Amino acid sequence: MAQHRCCATSRCSRKISRILNDWSLCILMSFFFLNTPSAEAGLYSTTDQIVILSPDTVDSVLFNSSSALVVEFYASWCGHCVAFSPVWKTLAEDVKEWKPAVDLAAIDCAEEANRKTCQNFGIRGFPTLKFFHAYSQSESKGEPLKGFPRDVRSLRRVIIKMLETHEETWPPACPPLEPASKAEIDNFFETNSVEYLALVFENEKSYVGREVTLDLLQYENITVRRVLSTEEGLVSKLGVTEFPSCYLYYANGNFTRLNVLNEARAFYSYALQRLPGVVRAGKPQPVITDHHKNTTKHEWRQFNRSRVYMSDLESALHYSLRVELATHATISGQDLRAVKDYISILAKYFPGRPVVKKLLQSVDKWLEERGDSELPYSALKDMLDNTAQVPDAVLPEGVRWVGCQGTQPHFRGYPCSMWTLFHVLTVQAIKSPGTDPLEVLRAMREYVHSFFGCRACASHFEAMAAESMNNVRTLSTAALWLWSRHNRVNNRLADTSPYQGPSHRAVPSA
Repeated sequence: MAQHRCCATSRCSRKISRILNDWSLCILMSFFFLNTPSAEAGLYSTTDQIVILSPDTVDSVLFNSSSALVVEFYASWCGHCVAFSPVWKTLAEDVKEWKPAVDLAAIDCAEEANRKTCQNFGIRGFPTLKFFHAYSQSESKGEPLKGFPRDVRSLRRVIIKMLETHEETWPPACPPLEPASKAEIDNFFETNSVEYLALVFENEKSYVGREVTLDLLQYENITVRRVLSTEEGLVSKLGVTEFPSCYLYYANGNFTRLNVLNEARAFYSYALQRLPGVVRAGKPQPVITDHHKNTTKHEWRQFNRSRVYMSDLESALHYSLRVELATHATISGQDLRAVKDYISILAKYFPGRPVVKKLLQSVDKWLEERGDSELPYSALKDMLDNTAQVPDAVLPEGVRWVGCQGTQPHFRGYPCSMWTLFHVLTVQAIKSPGTDPLEVLRAMREYVHSFFGCRACASHFEAMAAESMNNVRTLSTAALWLWSRHNRVNNRLADTSPYQGPSHRAVPSA
């Protein structure tokens, strides 16, 4: 590789030496204390058809509710969450008429006040979608929607499938979604007094009928039912030859085909909602929100892009050790190895204040002395919080981004700080000749694999590591390898996402 050849030259060695000296100086000169957390703002606001959850509202919204809910657990710093948020907003607007039966919600797990709530629901990665059935009980953790799609049409179908899993606790406002039979239709007006019965004829795999049924659930004087193409009695009686197609059936036995430009959900719903005598029963349920958490003014701090700020590094320590590790109530196996290796390199190479370094070294020693195969996070947290009161040892709480702040609170932040932290550690390791060249990179790989909340990001990093990390042979090439991988990530994100990591570039000629 090019960087391997370069590092065999004195020119590359001088560049590495300059980076080492410059970073050490910048870290010492550019110090911000962590007195107060920075203002955060979620990805959703009062203009969206989304219930914004908080610790004060989560129980009343999710439990014993007459409607089902689909909740997005996200982290506002997560680039993939930022990319997904327009889809979630569009979906919420698209299915807003379904609200009495099913609603959409979201909670920002990066918000300090929400973290315990997210931990209680077992959230380890972002974004995570969970479905809560109507009348869910307080012990419910929701049903995770694993591998959920990223487009509105497919997500609508997932919601319908989940609604159909209701049995005894069917949402009272949700109309029947199963196909209707000829016998049911023949007897419909004996027990119903509506003016219109709209029948959507379709194939078994089509979702149009169910979508239109939900689109009309808040409208009076009309009922929508789905009829399969295999229901030969009704198909023959009405002379249906196209699927999908929609027919209006009347109490006197007459019927007419609904005249629309295209045989599709949007055209059916629009036409049916505007039939004479069809009226909307009420307005959509108000969106529950917390105005304070979503209207916080973002405080911009001036900074020098050529410097590394201790505030960013200590914020990375706080978030990774107190927030991301806390998603695992008990840490064992490969995850425990990742924790030990991560804290080990921090204890060796973190260029921080003496009190922080002493705390990290104390935790590292404690972990090495433990022979247990499992580690309760609560025990680790006690060490991080120094409940044993080791003199002159502290790990500051809270986050305050300086060099890693973005133009909006949910840009850059934590991912930027972790890139910066590991860049610093690879450079600091060069000061220790004889060190395993892969020590820092291996610890980073393990940590990202086990704990980094953006799971798609973790997968991408793992792919890069598997591709070439083991080719690193020296401490200098370890530092350059990480820069080159970081540049690759930035280039990939440049055209697809507003998120960016640190704006540093690898040495151009390296």
